Amino acid sequence: MSTLKNTINLGLQIVPKSKTMDSYALVDKAIEVIQESGIKHLVTPFETVMEGPEDQLFEIARKAKDAVLEAGADEVLVYYRIQIRKNAGVNIEDKIGKYSPK
Repeated sequence: MSTLKNTINLGLQIVPKSKTMDSYALVDKAIEVIQESGIKHLVTPFETVMEGPEDQLFEIARKAKDAVLEAGADEVLVYYRIQIRKNAGVNIEDKIGKYSPK
């Protein structure tokens, strides 16, 4: 198990509201920001989970939210889920690696 300090997991769900635009296309804008950041992440049907330093992840989350608004959303609901350990890092692989195809 990895013990990278300052590494957290942040689950980010952005739910855009728009009267004229497709919600999935707006969510794609948020995912693009995350992908372009280069941070380790996992896109799931309900949220995207990122791994890295807390400050960096919250900055990426803010940019992702802004990208959805700039793309035309009238409003967004943003949900965060965070796992932080006091004396060790939190890594996606430690939690789900055993389920990855070999």
